[in-house]
Amino acid sequence: MSSKIEQIIDDLDAFIDGCKYQPFSNTKIVVNKEELDEMIVEMRMRIPEEIKKYQKIIAQQEAILEDARTQAQNMINDAQAQIDVLVSDHEVMQRAYQRANEVVDEARGQADSIVESAVQDANSIRQGALQYADGLLADIQNIIAGTAGESRQRLDQMFDSLESVYRQCSENRSQLNVDNTAYESYENETPEQ
Repeated sequence: MSSKIEQIIDDLDAFIDGCKYQPFSNTKIVVNKEELDEMIVEMRMRIPEEIKKYQKIIAQQEAILEDARTQAQNMINDAQAQIDVLVSDHEVMQRAYQRANEVVDEARGQADSIVESAVQDANSIRQGALQYADGLLADIQNIIAGTAGESRQRLDQMFDSLESVYRQCSENRSQLNVDNTAYESYENETPEQ
């Protein structure tokens, strides 16, 4: 099951694939800025939701650890209660101590095992959540970097084109000024009637 962020990234990828190519280009596309802005806004809204979801998972690790501690304490309390009951008689006391120590050691071993397993599970969940969040952020960075690079390239091309038109206008004006001067000198030479 993919997350909402992954769905948005897939939609963004499909959107880019669906864009038309610029005339005379196989690599540059024409992008509808409004649609792209909407997708970016939606990603910005969804990222905090996804991060909160993984923070809840991480918070659950504390509940798992607390539950493991409670179970361990209950087992120790049960073992201690058994010790108290068995200690009523001296002969029974020796066996009770031996059995109680075995029960306490067994309970501690099980408690340690439960806590260790809970810590490993919690660390695994946390690591997975962090890796997933990092992967999403890396995908977003790549999309933004690609979009910025394409935009910069288009702007450079636009400035080059404007500069070329500007130079052509300057040349045309320069020619017009030369032609005006020639026309004025021609009028001055023509005799008036």
